[in-house]
Amino acid sequence: MLSVQLKNMLFISALCMAPATASAQSTNPATDMKPETATRPHENELSGSDESFLNNAAQAGLAEIAGAKLAQKKATSDQVKDFAAKMIADHTKVNDELKALATNKGVTVSTEPSMAQKAELQALEILDDTFDKNYVDRLAVAAHESTIALFRKTAEKGEDVDVKSFAKAKLPSLEAHLNIARSLQTATNTDK
Repeated sequence: MLSVQLKNMLFISALCMAPATASAQSTNPATDMKPETATRPHENELSGSDESFLNNAAQAGLAEIAGAKLAQKKATSDQVKDFAAKMIADHTKVNDELKALATNKGVTVSTEPSMAQKAELQALEILDDTFDKNYVDRLAVAAHESTIALFRKTAEKGEDVDVKSFAKAKLPSLEAHLNIARSLQTATNTDK
């Protein structure tokens, strides 16, 4: 008889526990996910800083291309025109690679320079006799210095391995551009 009473008590205890257990279950689908999917973001989802890098890098490249096209029309120095041709070719290639990376990561990057970059380009466009010097100082040197800082920061602190690798891989080319631009800067500052 004791065993029957013990079985009944266990059965009644189990029934009392069942509603409490059932009510403790969540009705929120986000918390019903498996732990690895609830806490792990989509594999291609980027941090805000990596996404910002892709957009800023795209704008910088587009500004370089637009400035170089302007230099092809307005520059008087063959050296400046040659540099501009190299910038068009190199930055077009890098921007195409950047767009492919961004697309792979689910990011849509800008298709034109930033407002500040557009203003800089408009300011350069109205120059005549000082165009070469201003283009070299303001776009060839200053813009590359800024772009190198952007790429270096992402190469060191980027969160996404692909974005970080892209930034690191492009730094030597950007640094080479800056060295050429600094040589041009010396040449255009001694002219006149």
